[in-house]
Amino acid sequence: MISASTSSGLRTAFSYCVQQVRNYDYHHYLCLLELPPNMRKAAFALRAFNVETSRAMDVASNPKIGLMRLLWWKEAIDQIFSNKLIEHPVTRALASLERYAEDTASTILYSTLQSGGITSTVADHAALHIGKASGLLLLLKSLSYHASKNCHFPYIPIEVAEKHGLLVNHGGQREIRVDSRESLCNAVFEMASVANAHLQKARELSGTAPTEARPVLLPAVTAEVILDTLSRVQFDVFDPRLKRGILGTPPLWFQLKLKWYSWRGKY
Repeated sequence: MISASTSSGLRTAFSYCVQQVRNYDYHHYLCLLELPPNMRKAAFALRAFNVETSRAMDVASNPKIGLMRLLWWKEAIDQIFSNKLIEHPVTRALASLERYAEDTASTILYSTLQSGGITSTVADHAALHIGKASGLLLLLKSLSYHASKNCHFPYIPIEVAEKHGLLVNHGGQREIRVDSRESLCNAVFEMASVANAHLQKARELSGTAPTEARPVLLPAVTAEVILDTLSRVQFDVFDPRLKRGILGTPPLWFQLKLKWYSWRGKY
């Protein structure tokens, strides 16, 4: 039997997770609200964990402290698998986390499906493509932020940068910089096209995906919204319209779009 103090601690942990996701990952917060109540705790814990690790370097006063924070999380996950108690609100709520693979966004969806007892090869396949699409597009959207901090462009593959003339020599090393806004837009368009292909593959499976899995796969709407916004700004990641509202679209419109897909049992 769970003691009153333990139950209270779990409620606090869950509230913390919800608040973290609401504050730092609002579009996914709205997606998670469409899940059945019995799936929300694990889903919010997974997203909160993603928030904690993705912000580790940004909130640290120097890179070494950020790396130490990430190392702490690695050790915490190891201890969770060993059934050891970790005194942190997010780790206390992480009950269904099984693994993190190369594609973090897809793995969050896998784990959310698993936490709801949904075992479906079709759903997993759709989650793979949705995770890749939304993960890639969110990285593209963040390019201007990282460029403002580091004066170069992470996440753009060297091959794509070279193809579009974005590589320059600096101190004997090749770096990705913007010498031509048009060239950057072309590179972003190429990467966004890959994301779009993943999104379309995921939606081709929607007819055979289990009904109970479809709310978990609603981040496909996030990917669609980012693609639409990027298209409106001609794939210019510096366009200020990308920072407006939710992912560049009015908040009410985003929520209505999400509700529309959810109500129809689509993703």
